[in-house]
Amino acid sequence: MTANLLILLVVVLLALLCAWLTVAAVRNRKLWVKIAGGVGAGLLTLILAAIAFFGGNGLRMTYSPGAAPAPDLKVAATPAQIARGDYLVNLSCIGCHSPVGPDGRPTEQHPLSGGWNIAVAEGFGFVGDMVAENLTPGGKLASYSDGELFRVLRNSIDQQGDRLAFMAFLPYNQLSNEDLEAIIAYLRSLPPAPTPGPTGDRLSFLGAVMFGAGMFGPPSAPAPAVVAAPPAGVTAEYGKYVATYAECRGCHGPDAAGSPATSVSPAVPNPRPLVGTLSQEQFFTMMRTGVKPNGVAFPETMPWKIASRLTDDDLAALYRYLTAPVN
Repeated sequence: MTANLLILLVVVLLALLCAWLTVAAVRNRKLWVKIAGGVGAGLLTLILAAIAFFGGNGLRMTYSPGAAPAPDLKVAATPAQIARGDYLVNLSCIGCHSPVGPDGRPTEQHPLSGGWNIAVAEGFGFVGDMVAENLTPGGKLASYSDGELFRVLRNSIDQQGDRLAFMAFLPYNQLSNEDLEAIIAYLRSLPPAPTPGPTGDRLSFLGAVMFGAGMFGPPSAPAPAVVAAPPAGVTAEYGKYVATYAECRGCHGPDAAGSPATSVSPAVPNPRPLVGTLSQEQFFTMMRTGVKPNGVAFPETMPWKIASRLTDDDLAALYRYLTAPVN
């Protein structure tokens, strides 16, 4: 953070210097100096002022997000909670927080020791590092209270009060309080595993500028302090909830109707036109095998192996949601 603040200070000083040069050029008696100097220095002033504004906004959003204190919470860690957390974590968390394989991507296997630098792996390392945390008690989890872990999941705010950039764009803050507590209970039950290296977010100043300018796309909508899940069942309403913890909405958009491209990510297609042509049986087969009815396999970016772990009822609810009208 200190380095980014120093860079911001330098940019502000340069913007002020260019503003002074603009005024000096305009006051000059020579016409060519007025025009060339005034326009050139004026443009530099505007550019540097924009960089300073968006950079400062990005740093504020990251390091001073105005988050509420972590709740005073102690999770009971009952067997039922741990079992529910097992199901949720192996859908929601394992895709990013599992160890990195030889291909440079998470293995989607235990232990959840983290280490995957998603920014570098996905080609936008210029914004800084975004390294998945070790979610076992062998990592930072051990020093977090249950309330602090709850705040990470609900508000994307770490122990120091800083915003977790990548987490802020995922829909997990819309999980119910009970499910967040189940996740915490399960993570606490895991055997500790060593952390492979430094983890967490280290945003560059360029990343702060892009974040402050909204170039990563809109973050997930803020969630209230208390969230209740809809009644479990094979319904479109519950299917939307399934799409939340199965990470469908994180990639395919809030309504699972596709996401536009951003400065750091390609567009993600709308799955609804395809799913709308399928029977539930065909949808099940596609999601369990990773192959579309036309024989074409899902692209590598589609985490179908994780989605295939959904129960039949949850998968049926997801089918209902993806074939229902978008509100």
